[in-house]
Amino acid sequence: MHLRRKLTLAVSATVLAVPVLSSCGFDYATDRVYTPAAGTNNRDEDVDVVGAVVVAAQPGSGTFVAGLSNNDPDEPRTLVSVAGEGVNLKGLKDLEIPPRGYVNLADEDVHVDGEVAAGGYVTLQLEFDTGDAVELNVPVVTNCDEFEGMDTSVQTGSGEELAEAYSCEFPHSESEGEAEH
Repeated sequence: MHLRRKLTLAVSATVLAVPVLSSCGFDYATDRVYTPAAGTNNRDEDVDVVGAVVVAAQPGSGTFVAGLSNNDPDEPRTLVSVAGEGVNLKGLKDLEIPPRGYVNLADEDVHVDGEVAAGGYVTLQLEFDTGDAVELNVPVVTNCDEFEGMDTSVQTGSGEELAEAYSCEFPHSESEGEAEH
């Protein structure tokens, strides 16, 4: 009887210890800010830049989209310029972000022209009235799925311009098509 009690205690202790000890070395930081998106984030200055992407419907142009969150509880911040390597940006005037406020650049129609191609990156520098500057490698995504309709820089016309528009259709290989028949 005494042996059975010791065995029961040992098994119970092992069963209780397994869940506790199995999490040792669990290196995932679950207490950090995480934004599941294709965009780039920067939280180094007074203004957080979140979800920054360039949405492009065709090569050579796109629309810069990002969220700007002012962390200062008392003073507004102003985005005074956005510049980039190999690109020109149009449509952005001084943009005030209220204290503890948020501004979505998707509402501002900031057009990007130049070296813009889906799947690539554009290096942009955002400068604020405080002198803070943020440099980001911003991914270029197609004007499809969750980004559909966000590229307001789309050039309309006929001929080559329309032929160059990115397709939102998923490409099928010939072997997949043959398997269906």
